[in-house]
Amino acid sequence: MSALAAPADPLPDAQLPATVITAGRREALRRIPVKAKVGAAILIVFIVVAIIGPWIAPYDPAATTIGQALPHGPTGSHLLGTTATGQDVLSQLLSGTRSTVVLGLLTGVIATALSVVIGTSAGFLGGLPDDGLSLLANVFLVLPALPLLVVILGYLPHTGELPTAIVLSVLGWPWGARVIRAQTLSLRGRDFVAAARESGESSVRIIFFEILPNEIGLIAASFVGTVLYAILTSVALAFLGVSNLSSWSYGTMLYWAQGGNAVQLNAWWWYAPPGILVALLGMSLVLLNFGLDELGNPRLRSAARAGRTGRAGSRSWRPADPTPVLRELPTERS
Repeated sequence: MSALAAPADPLPDAQLPATVITAGRREALRRIPVKAKVGAAILIVFIVVAIIGPWIAPYDPAATTIGQALPHGPTGSHLLGTTATGQDVLSQLLSGTRSTVVLGLLTGVIATALSVVIGTSAGFLGGLPDDGLSLLANVFLVLPALPLLVVILGYLPHTGELPTAIVLSVLGWPWGARVIRAQTLSLRGRDFVAAARESGESSVRIIFFEILPNEIGLIAASFVGTVLYAILTSVALAFLGVSNLSSWSYGTMLYWAQGGNAVQLNAWWWYAPPGILVALLGMSLVLLNFGLDELGNPRLRSAARAGRTGRAGSRSWRPADPTPVLRELPTERS
């Protein structure tokens, strides 16, 4: 009797037909939630503007017009009007986008790195290290963030986005660290982690090659949430006059508009554009965060599919399901 032939190994991607690879990529893109696609598209636009904005600005954003005392509305030469001193609002927006986006991304990178290091270490090690790191996170969670930021940034030299990003990161990492710690506690008891320990793998290798790959979606959502927190907080700080007012950002534009009585003068072109862009940037990050949560949470995916197919009562009914009979059967007469 001839021995059974072993199943053939799957072909690597390099040997698969191009149509199969293309179909797989299309299926992967189709599974991405619409929220994440819309949020990512808007965020990419902001990033592109942040890169090329200062180069395509039609005027120097700080250049003033001698003798001008009132803001002027949009014209052919100034598409978004001018401030009370003759500064071009469009040039300020294009230059301020870079500062706002860079500050948010820089804070997101630093705070997420702190969250990953502390959260995974606390969850994986357990015991006394877990208690100490959890206590540290709880201490930072109860600190009043905005008043502390106002005090700290008031004494820091205004040298750019880095001091503000560091302070925001130090106060913003505990939220992500607690979530990552909880996920690490759940993963460290799984069979594949126990198998890696029995095979003699070091703790560092288990964390980097066994645990962190299973937390990519959670880390990405934490990063997006931290960027949103950094952008909104930096805008609020600049509006209060705490951050560096010599560099342009959405917050400094709102600060100078408030100082120039733009609302009282009905100069909507002075304060409305930066406010709308802040709202759009925040909306893109919120949509992206919701999409990442839905992509990594099977319950949210099921709820989204149920919302698309419709509901009858508490159960979702697809078009292929039989029509439910809701009337009562007639009772038998004695």
